[in-house]
Amino acid sequence: MCRFFRSLSVSVIFLLFCLIPVFAENASDKSLITVTGDAEVRVIPDEVILTLGIETWNKDLSEAKKENDKIVENLTDFAKKQKIEEKHIQTDHISIEPRYDQQWEHKRFIGYFVRKTIAITLRDISKFEELLSGVLESGANYVHGIQFQTTELRKYRDEARSLAIKAASEKAVALAAELGQKVGRPHTIQEGYANWGSGYGSWWGGRMGGGMAQNVIQNYQPSAETEGSIALGQIKINAKVIVSFELE
Repeated sequence: MCRFFRSLSVSVIFLLFCLIPVFAENASDKSLITVTGDAEVRVIPDEVILTLGIETWNKDLSEAKKENDKIVENLTDFAKKQKIEEKHIQTDHISIEPRYDQQWEHKRFIGYFVRKTIAITLRDISKFEELLSGVLESGANYVHGIQFQTTELRKYRDEARSLAIKAASEKAVALAAELGQKVGRPHTIQEGYANWGSGYGSWWGGRMGGGMAQNVIQNYQPSAETEGSIALGQIKINAKVIVSFELE
């Protein structure tokens, strides 16, 4: 009986050694070629976010707040006259800071500084210059950010991604042909790293965007296309993919 089990064990071990090369061959990846595909879509913006700062100060806190509120009211009234909806006029930051001079031995109180950041979204870019001049005349004393963007971001993002995949496919075919190979079906597809800048750029504490789900990069680039004296430029929407193809 013991001799039978020893014989059986040897047979099983021999069978496993015979099958190992088969398992290894099936488990190993086929010959692959891995390439990256990049694409960029340029879009004329159809809206702009204007971020403004209002700063007032007074030794009397209530007076500093009252003056600041009045400027914000004037600014908001002007924006509404430009047919900007109230939901597109947003208070983004509020702060009150007591300030002193720099003499450490005898600190002298200067006053209370009240700050507000207002973000206005303008859908009619042709009115941008008029809006900018008007809000400055209404009392805004800082322009923290001017961000041109598109309301059809998803559409152009998908377009850029599609072009990136096409670019990867064409690159793989060209590289393989140089080595006398042919490209087969795709093995893996990975979207490359991308981000987009959606922050209002307010150094008083305004929001800074990091919309990774958008998978694009938006920024303002000067171009020959202008509206008045403002160069609208184009938004760059970038996409990147990494694709591995099997070689036939």
